[in-house]
This record gives sequence, C-alpha cells and structure tokens, in this order.
Amino acid sequence: MLTRIVKKTLVFTFGGTGYCLIELLWRGHTHWTMYLTGGLCFFLIENLNRTVLLGKNLAAKCAAGSAVITAVEFCSGCIVNLWLGMNVWDYRTLPMNLLGQISLMYSSLWYMLSAPIMGVAKLLDSRLKIEEA
Repeated sequence: MLTRIVKKTLVFTFGGTGYCLIELLWRGHTHWTMYLTGGLCFFLIENLNRTVLLGKNLAAKCAAGSAVITAVEFCSGCIVNLWLGMNVWDYRTLPMNLLGQISLMYSSLWYMLSAPIMGVAKLLDSRLKIEEA
C-alpha cells in the first residue's frame, strides 16, 4: 500500500518518462523540460480519468486527454520557448499553429494517443493502491 504522495510521484514520474520516450521515438531527441511537461500531463489525465471522466465514452476521454496535453504544452511552450528562449520546439511552419507552440496536427495526434494513455492511466491506478488512514 502506498501513501498519496508516493502514488502521485510515481504517476508523475511515469508520465514524464513516457512523454520523453514518445519524443525520442518521434523526433529522435528530447529535453528535460519535456519530462516536467509529460509528468504534469499524465498526472492531470490520471486524475481526470479517475474522477470527471469515469464512465464517459472513449471519444470524450480522448478529447479531454488531447485538450489537457495541448493546454499544458501551450503553457509550457510559452514559458520555455517564448519567455525563457530555450527553443525546445517551434511549430510556426505548421499550419493552424498558435504562437508556434501548439498546432492542430499535434492536437489530433494527442487525441489518438489519448486512448492508450487513458488505458495505461487506468491500469496504473488499479495497481497503485493507497493506504487509507
């Protein structure tokens, strides 16, 4: 049995690692800020999957997952790329982008990847039991 803080840390770590692995497979490289971005995304998705999205259909879950990831990527991009000038990514050449930080193409890909992400979140939640006080 785990404490809440240990479970949340494991969920964040799993998400950060998974996000970096996806980036390595897709782009061939990643950045330490993507670990933080991915950890936050998965943490939020896992929480939504257990609460607000419980009993919702797959399309609604995928839309929520895509919205969460896109929103976190936008905020992260504004801080990391625009404010701090780290230039981790730049989507200005892609159609339908917002400030070069998010694009419709990647939001659509996140929609499709949200189905397995939700499945992994559910599996992880069922495996990581919390001690009740």
